[in-house]
Amino acid sequence: METLINFLEAKEIEKATIFAQLKCSKTEAQLLQSLAKRYVTGEDDVVVFDLLKEIYGEKKYEGIKHLEEVRLLLELGWLHQQSFAPIKISEVTPLELLNSAVGLSPSFLKLLQDGAAESELPDIKPYSDHLEYLQDQFLRIELYQKMSAIRHNVHEHSLGIDQAHTKLKILEKRIEERVEQTTGKLVLDKFFKQKKMSAKEQVIFLALLREEYSATDASLREMNALIELISFDEYERIKNRSLLEDGSSLINDGIIDYEEMLNPFGGISRSFYIVDEVLQNIIHPQKNKKVRRIKLNSLIEEQDIFELVDPETSLSDVVLAKETEDTLQNLMRQLDKEVVHRLVEWGIKDKKSGIDARIIFYGAAGTGKTMTAYSLAKSLKRQVLAFDCSKILSMYVGESEKNVRKIFDTFYDLCEKTKSEPILLLNEADQFLGARSSGGVSGADQMHNQMQNIFLEQIEKFKGVLIATTNLLENIDKAFSRRFNYKIEFKKPNKEQRLSLWKKMLPKNAPYEAGFDASVLAEYSLTGGQINLVIKNTAYRVAIREEPLFSLEDFKEEIKRERDASFDSEKSMGFLNK
Repeated sequence: METLINFLEAKEIEKATIFAQLKCSKTEAQLLQSLAKRYVTGEDDVVVFDLLKEIYGEKKYEGIKHLEEVRLLLELGWLHQQSFAPIKISEVTPLELLNSAVGLSPSFLKLLQDGAAESELPDIKPYSDHLEYLQDQFLRIELYQKMSAIRHNVHEHSLGIDQAHTKLKILEKRIEERVEQTTGKLVLDKFFKQKKMSAKEQVIFLALLREEYSATDASLREMNALIELISFDEYERIKNRSLLEDGSSLINDGIIDYEEMLNPFGGISRSFYIVDEVLQNIIHPQKNKKVRRIKLNSLIEEQDIFELVDPETSLSDVVLAKETEDTLQNLMRQLDKEVVHRLVEWGIKDKKSGIDARIIFYGAAGTGKTMTAYSLAKSLKRQVLAFDCSKILSMYVGESEKNVRKIFDTFYDLCEKTKSEPILLLNEADQFLGARSSGGVSGADQMHNQMQNIFLEQIEKFKGVLIATTNLLENIDKAFSRRFNYKIEFKKPNKEQRLSLWKKMLPKNAPYEAGFDASVLAEYSLTGGQINLVIKNTAYRVAIREEPLFSLEDFKEEIKRERDASFDSEKSMGFLNK
């Protein structure tokens, strides 16, 4: 406590041992000395007017002239202001402080106790290993975070923007000098140089790496938090967004990636992370073999069950009924951090498990079931392993039951080898979902029942996202209905939705007759699949003409052909949404 006693007893404040560290004037230091004397007698906070009156007296309101000094001490972080709401000191006028209460901040109390506000910076000596190097780099990120917090609001834990910035520059210089003296291999430093990463890109990477090591609430993974970390004003915030947008070096080079999540306000936020292969090479540099994540693409040719699909459209590209869209959006919200936290807290969801959903898409052919499955996968940043269930009986005669298990065993094997979570899409799953036979049944019926029982068992224990599509649900087995927690109906589009489909699908660069009006085509009751087919057939007809020009009559003729040739049933499906 020698520093405290020295400060309290100093007759000439500028001779106090900590005066140089205060970075303030003599009169400002005297204000701190007066508050320190009150503090040791048990008075934590004091009204500014009373403090100034005590020091300067009441003559001609002399104390009011020193209000600016109080504000500067708040900006430096040596004082805190009592307030129920966050205060941005840069926006507070000195006069507003006159009747407010202030006290010594934890930073100043630490200075009085230890003779230093912060722990000492690292000595200039070679790094013993990459962990010691990381320790310095993470200290660097802490300083960036402090500066970001100060820019938003000077509060009781702040050191002051100038002090934090000065310390940051000293630390960065020392890291640079220690790296130069180090003869051993520093994996991260080498990585930065190989990738030619800029200073701001390095800060983003280090912030994400620190999150991996600290296992915090991942607050620094959010796009805006990362941008704020490296931006000192609004202009820089706008400019620095390019470092985290699609097409940036960090994303294009496979260094970082992101997940899109729906926030509680209906918007989409991005949460960034370091790509697994890069992360493993940094965390475990001692391993000679690189830990590589095998890509699904490289394994898919080794099996004959699944088709691998990399979706190109997201949910925003699909025209859906309002009820269907709402159900899918609720499904997406399972990724929201607040939602996940609640489910884990209630014991409904395992802390480490991802999104969990078993879904049936049902409705007439051409209503967009498969496309929506792909679009959902795109929005979840997942690939799709698709299986055509109509092939199950023909894969190997007499081995259909074994083939059902093979579907799921192969899926799990691919997930394990690639450490990925693709969506399992079972197209045309009617024969799996139909009611099982009872009573005196034939050998074929017994085989079918056994196949369905195995399928039911696999659905029961499935973890992840599974989507089954079907056109017919009149005869669905109730046991299957209970196993699917989302049952989503795809109805034929209404006129408004058909118009939206026409506008999305019509060729953008094609020539159209004068007065061409897509709303005329929207009058015809067609599914999205039929509209797509009509547009393609019409385009082939028009393209071979010497003077190609799309007309309403061309489309009407193709619509008539499509409707005349359609085997689609108009009966409705009696299956309720859940």
